[in-house]
Amino acid sequence: MGADFRSDTVTRPSAAMRAAILEAEVGDDVLDGDPTVRLLEEEAAAWLGKERALFVPSGTMANQVALGAWTRPGDEIICQRWAHVTTFEGGAAGFLHGLQSMTLGGRDGRMSAAEVEESMRPDFIHCPKTALVCLEQTHNVAGGVVVPMDEVAAISAVARERGVPVHLDGARLANAVVASGIPAAEWTAHADSVSLCLSKGLGAPVGSVVAGDAAFIARAMRVRKRLGGWMRQAGLLAAAARVALAQNVERLALDHALARDVAERLGRIDGLGADPSLVATNIAMVRVEREGLSAARVAELLGEQGVQVMAMGPQVLRFVTHLDLGAGDVERLEAAALAVMA
Repeated sequence: MGADFRSDTVTRPSAAMRAAILEAEVGDDVLDGDPTVRLLEEEAAAWLGKERALFVPSGTMANQVALGAWTRPGDEIICQRWAHVTTFEGGAAGFLHGLQSMTLGGRDGRMSAAEVEESMRPDFIHCPKTALVCLEQTHNVAGGVVVPMDEVAAISAVARERGVPVHLDGARLANAVVASGIPAAEWTAHADSVSLCLSKGLGAPVGSVVAGDAAFIARAMRVRKRLGGWMRQAGLLAAAARVALAQNVERLALDHALARDVAERLGRIDGLGADPSLVATNIAMVRVEREGLSAARVAELLGEQGVQVMAMGPQVLRFVTHLDLGAGDVERLEAAALAVMA
């Protein structure tokens, strides 16, 4: 079997997850509620420091449910230039909700509170309404960086002073928690809603949650219905997600160490460039520096060696570590990369 570094979404359910699925108590979540879904939502809300949570099929749906709950057609959201919500969700903000996006910053995943404040629209009939500020933690395109707490707090303060809610795309928030040592509830205190993906580093087969106060969740439930995200006997999925949240947070430190090892090993290979000191969590960005050789071609050649990886730009490869990878897989990657770059 090959080594798959494309994403932390490729993991397979553990034995404990499979056992939980078999034993899950279920009900019709649309009609009467599914008891295992309710347990997951309660546990996720508590971990996130929010009043309530809502189980949805995917991280994209979690974010889009939040956007739909906070906005109206014609509104504008403010987000980082390379945020997932505007880069990798198929234009859903505009297609589903009639929103336009004001994007700020560069590929480092950062935007400043001053930029956010300057970009907020005046109460003027010719301008769209600034309806939501979106943050992302960790930041995918920036290489899994943890946006510093002081920056998150400053942006939140600017938004709240203007009466604008803040949504935190916390697909990999658990990675930020482990890397920073800051509990999830302290990060989410600066957001009015938050999403958490259970099927990335935490390893569940399916599912995300979106969390906030009771009034937000009431609106979110209606948006989820419109998007077709209300599932029937979803306790089968929620049971595995409960195991993921209970067992797989602290072990993310292993993934972070493995990603640094990837950067260190590949950074020593002629024609590749990587800085282990820039690897904050479970994503290592590696530059293809040889003239005439693209990231896509290197990914193709690595695939022929049994190693799968994703190109994230003309000259950048993204390596994502996860619970199905170990030290032996990184050694196999190094050997494959040496062969490709020889």
